[in-house]
Amino acid sequence: MKEAMLEMLVQAELTSSNLQQVQDEHWNWKLNAESNSIGFILLHMAETVNLFGTFFEIPTDVQNTTMGFEDNGQGKDIQESKGLIKRGFSNLKDLIESAEEEYWKGIIFTPFFGEVSRFRLFSHILFHHFHHSGQISAIMKKGRKHEN
Repeated sequence: MKEAMLEMLVQAELTSSNLQQVQDEHWNWKLNAESNSIGFILLHMAETVNLFGTFFEIPTDVQNTTMGFEDNGQGKDIQESKGLIKRGFSNLKDLIESAEEEYWKGIIFTPFFGEVSRFRLFSHILFHHFHHSGQISAIMKKGRKHEN
């Protein structure tokens, strides 16, 4: 299981390589005036990977400013968000390398999904990341700068 999970992390990095194209000036790009900006989505991805890590007892100093919030210009610092994403995935990698297979079968409670296995929550983090990477790709191709 450990090798497969590490391969999933490698694939996550490859699949979301489009995030490398995002630069500081793209923070307020949107598909339309009502949609979320690249900066907000990227910050949301960063917060989620780190905050969901707390369910695995990975400590974080990241605060939630996006889950359950509207886009009000949060996420202007693209490089900081990218760094937080990298940190969150690095923490997951360290955990995968150190945890025994039984750990991932263990059940935890989350306010979002109720009781789930740790592996299912890990999978959700990856799916969430892919989903939002796709949104950012669409905005980079079809979006434009919008004032918040």
